Amino acid sequence: MNRLALYFRLIRLDKPIGSLLLLWPTLAALWLASKGSPDWKLVLIFTVGTVLMRSAGCAINDYADRDFDKHVKRTAERPITSGKISAGEALMVAAVLALAAFALILPLNTLTKEMSVAAVLIAASYPYFKRFFAIPQAYLGIAFGFGIPMAFAAVQDNVPPAAWLLLIGNIFWAVAYDTEYAMVDRDDDLKIGIKTSAITFGRFDVAAVMLCYAVSFAIMLVVGWQYGLRGWFLAGLIVAAACALYHYTLIRERDRMRCFAAFRHNNWLGAAVFAGIALDYALR
Repeated sequence: MNRLALYFRLIRLDKPIGSLLLLWPTLAALWLASKGSPDWKLVLIFTVGTVLMRSAGCAINDYADRDFDKHVKRTAERPITSGKISAGEALMVAAVLALAAFALILPLNTLTKEMSVAAVLIAASYPYFKRFFAIPQAYLGIAFGFGIPMAFAAVQDNVPPAAWLLLIGNIFWAVAYDTEYAMVDRDDDLKIGIKTSAITFGRFDVAAVMLCYAVSFAIMLVVGWQYGLRGWFLAGLIVAAACALYHYTLIRERDRMRCFAAFRHNNWLGAAVFAGIALDYALR
């Protein structure tokens, strides 16, 4: 396998679900911050930047977990763990991608640039939270949702309380979908000592996932209502809630592959919320 193909696998361009889980809340924030009329240059910058930062995060994550991944069946053949890419190469790839993402926001205001530094630090430190933090998925929610305050900063040159509330909602959503993901690897994670929400919640894991979905939807409803969103927005939330109920049918028996399917299906949940926001503004 040539080097480019290995780098492609390292940064998960063959698995776009992670980028989409970052992208939907970021786009929702752009639409809210701009009252439904975002500058399309900003949309392009944040879309490409989201993919670049998620890719950099994957490289950093695999570097940090290189001694753990070999003990997990699903990750044992990742490029670093299998020895096909060196740890140093992975860091180089991550640095290049992060710099490219920063270059994208150079035309934007100072606040957005300052927040981008925080975003990089949060993304780089996330893999290490699995060593000691009982629910690292909450920290992941901050990393995956930091595009929300950055979007408001780029549009309004400030970050209103609603943006931080949306970030909190994103944390609950991330705990929900990444607990589903963690349920796939729970047995391996117990053996190697990695901390995850699936382990912390124990037999209450399914209930915790559904509660996190509910809190996330409630926060989104409050913010959307505050911004004057009504019919189409509510329709989007109803579709998202239906997705969450479908996830319950997948995870309730804790079958590994069905839990993984539930995790992947969150793309449609996020898309439904964003579509409801976009349509509500567009069809007024």
